[in-house]
Formats: sequence, C-alpha cells, structure tokens
Amino acid sequence: MHGAGNDFVLLDLRDQDFVMHADFAIRLADRRTGIGCDQFIVLKATSETDCLLEYEVWNVDGRKSQQCGNGVRCIGLYLRSTGEAREAEFCIQGPVSKISLQDRGNGQFRVNMGRPRFDAEKVPITLSSHQNSYELDIAGQAMKLGAVSMGNPHALLEVSAINKVDVESLGAQIGTHVVFPEGCNVGFAQVIDRKNIRLRVFERGVGETRACGSGACAAVVILRNIGKLDEEVLVNQTGGTLIIEWTGRNEPVMMTGPAVHLFTGMLT
Repeated sequence: MHGAGNDFVLLDLRDQDFVMHADFAIRLADRRTGIGCDQFIVLKATSETDCLLEYEVWNVDGRKSQQCGNGVRCIGLYLRSTGEAREAEFCIQGPVSKISLQDRGNGQFRVNMGRPRFDAEKVPITLSSHQNSYELDIAGQAMKLGAVSMGNPHALLEVSAINKVDVESLGAQIGTHVVFPEGCNVGFAQVIDRKNIRLRVFERGVGETRACGSGACAAVVILRNIGKLDEEVLVNQTGGTLIIEWTGRNEPVMMTGPAVHLFTGMLT
C-alpha cells in the first residue's frame, strides 16, 4: 500500500502465528532482494473496546517508529475494504495514542494526528529555544530550525529553493545530532504562499521518502506558529499533496490525504 508515494508492507498478524522482528524487516524492505518498502505496518489485536485494532510501525533499519500518518490512512483503507470498519469514522490504537479516522470517499482519509508538543523536553531536544526556534551547529555552520513532537520528533528548516537542498546529507547530520537524544525526522520546507508549501523529509531510520504525513503536520504547525501560514495548508511533496489543518496551539492537527492498495501477496 502507499499514501502519497510513501509505501508500506502491511502485515495483519491478528490471526497469524508470526512475530515481527528486526532481521525480517531489514531483509524484506530491500527493494532488490525483498518486497521493498519505506516501512512495515503490523496489525495486532487490541483490548481497547473503542478501537478496531492496534498497530506497530517498523522502519527499514529494524527499529520501531512512534507515528506514521501516511501509514494510518493505509490502515483505514484496509479496514474499510475488509468491512471491519462499517462506519465512516472509527478509531485505532497507535504506538503513542488512539487515533481517529474518517473515510472521505475516493480513497481519501482524514486523520486526527493529535496535538503538537513544542516543549523541548517533549520533542525531545536538549537546546533552549529562542522565539520558537533553535540554533544548531552543523559542520561549523549555524542553522536555524524549528522542532516539534507529533508523537515522534521532528526538526524543520525553511529553505528558499527546495530542489537545491542536499536532503540526504543534511538530513542525516541533523537527524542523528546529539541534541536530539531520540534522533528526529528532518523536514525541509519552501513556503510558496500562506496556503501552500513544498516539503521534503528525511525520515529517521528510513532516509528521504516521497511523502511523510507526520512531517507534513510538523512543517505546518512550526511555520504557522511563527505566523507564515493559514489554518489550512496544501503540503506538496514528491509523492503527492496532503491537506493539513491546524487552528492553534492547544488543538489537534488534522491531515487529509490518499491511501492506495497496490497488491496482496503471501510470504512462505
């Protein structure tokens, strides 16, 4: 499955005798010798009566992730296609919190991504902020960035020309910098106008992906927090466009975007 080009292998392990593990994720994520994907979504049974299931997200390096907005939409499409989600609105249990989804039709799902956390200890980041931004030294160059937690840590750099940014190099350096004790996803955003931005994201444990749902949310709330964006923004990424809505600091972020089923297979 994929959400705006961010592709996943979805494993429904609620009735199958298999335990996901790091070696399996690394082997099957290889696009030449495995199935190939950005991340794995693992569905598990839940004891939460108001949720249809719980899920895990595994990166291609064999480590678990805390959040995945594009993956959540794919889960939504899967549950609607199997008939388990009978109503257009339903809830699933994520690694960090419960997440509500709404099927908007035509493969579009609207997801409540929760409230952004700007406090440094919540991101987490060990620097002190100044006017909603941080200054980070990368190879002797001072860089100004924003940081927020969307259930997982994000850093964002605003750039003037997104196609001229060395996303792989800068993303790796910032994402593994000592000031981020848990690492972070690194976004690079170019503001087109108050309702449109372009975004590229280097995801923690994955590398640059064609789209990142939580990264799109992080970019909008960071830029809106400094007065550059309106309440509803189109986030244009390589794989497609997401609609992000955020009314203010104490409110949840809403994300709307596509989910696509590509193929079903059996691993023996």
